[in-house]
Amino acid sequence: MAKPVNVSDASLLKLDRQAVRKRPFGIRKHILLYLMILPGFLYFVVFKYFPMGGLVIAFQDYQPYQGILGSPWVGFKHFVRLFTEPTFFMLLRNTLVLFALNIVVFFPLPIILALMLNEVRHRFFKNSIQTIVYIPHFMSWVIIVSISYVFLTVDGGVLNELLASMGLPKISFLTSPEWVRTVYIGQIIWKELGWSTIIYLAAITVVDTQLYEAADMDGASRLRKTWHVTLPAIRPVIITLLILQIGSTLDLGFEHMYLLLNSLNREVAEIFDTYIYTAGLKNGQLSYSTTVGLFKGVVGLVLVILSNRLAKKLGEDGVY
Repeated sequence: MAKPVNVSDASLLKLDRQAVRKRPFGIRKHILLYLMILPGFLYFVVFKYFPMGGLVIAFQDYQPYQGILGSPWVGFKHFVRLFTEPTFFMLLRNTLVLFALNIVVFFPLPIILALMLNEVRHRFFKNSIQTIVYIPHFMSWVIIVSISYVFLTVDGGVLNELLASMGLPKISFLTSPEWVRTVYIGQIIWKELGWSTIIYLAAITVVDTQLYEAADMDGASRLRKTWHVTLPAIRPVIITLLILQIGSTLDLGFEHMYLLLNSLNREVAEIFDTYIYTAGLKNGQLSYSTTVGLFKGVVGLVLVILSNRLAKKLGEDGVY
């Protein structure tokens, strides 16, 4: 029978140090993963964090030839102007109305579409539907609005010609203040509905199949399984995306609404994003437009923090 070998503590410590030296360093071990992260990291540093240094001009009377260091400081002068101008309440109303349409009308639709696609058993038909609804996402807003113009314009528009053939009056969809919001949300649904279902479909694929088997044993219908199994399983994903959507309350995007904006519907279509472009680039009021942008960012940050805390109080994980 072999005798046990006595190893001193010093020898064990020496072996541990040698093993640590031979172990590859974290970054070197996962260098390919870090290289994959690098483009996204550089994007946020260059285009998101680095430009934050320019926010100081919101507190200056910025002059390009004097630069940031040479421009005089004016404190909260531009903020006072923003909150006291009548334009502010028009911008706030229009932005909040369009955001409410996004939340109430658009946000539930990708969830419903994902649940419906999940119930499709014929793979070819399911893939065909997914491809058709994904395609508009890859078209720019210029193309989307241009196609809408062909259908909705009064002079030769497909829809208006159809109304005229039925003896009904033509409708000015693109210039009428009553219709611009409907056109706006309709274009968002057309362009982004299919693409937004991807995350929900991915969440549905990881639902435990044993839950469905248990529901089958209880005699649950497909609708019952969707309501009591699928929806609760993807609820954390829904809450997370809702919090992120709330964070963009005042950030609806510039390009889409700018293409729909004209002098006839400006009272209901002008939002903070288009106003920043007009005030900053067209009128040269760089400090004032930066103030509007800073106000948007602060409101978005506060809303994300509050909605995240509310989600945690309700028992959800939240964003962070």
